[in-house]
Amino acid sequence: MAGHGQMIIELDRKRMQAMAKKDIATLDELIAEDLIYAHSTARLDTKTSLIDNMLSGKTVYTSVEPSKVVAQDFGDTVVLTGECQIKVNANGTANAFGVRFTDVYARRNGKWQMVTWQSTKLPT
Repeated sequence: MAGHGQMIIELDRKRMQAMAKKDIATLDELIAEDLIYAHSTARLDTKTSLIDNMLSGKTVYTSVEPSKVVAQDFGDTVVLTGECQIKVNANGTANAFGVRFTDVYARRNGKWQMVTWQSTKLPT
């Protein structure tokens, strides 16, 4: 891992912790306005819809724990791949599952932000 990889892994861990803590200020800072967030269910969210669903209580993350994260540094873009254990209440139903993910961060105007998330459920 060269360059910015480890720093982006830590930044993404901070973003995941912010999701579980419902820390909207941190999420607003770390998520790009043009985010495309593809859930493991194939549902798509934008930055606005992701945060709105969290604020309304429609989606409540209680734990988001990454593992096996690897970074590929392409200069102003870093691609993360790894696994994550997620505990979430969606529309009042508790779910716990693992995913394999691809996560992309881009540096724009000197600021790193997540621009894309794509996840697939791991077999149980």
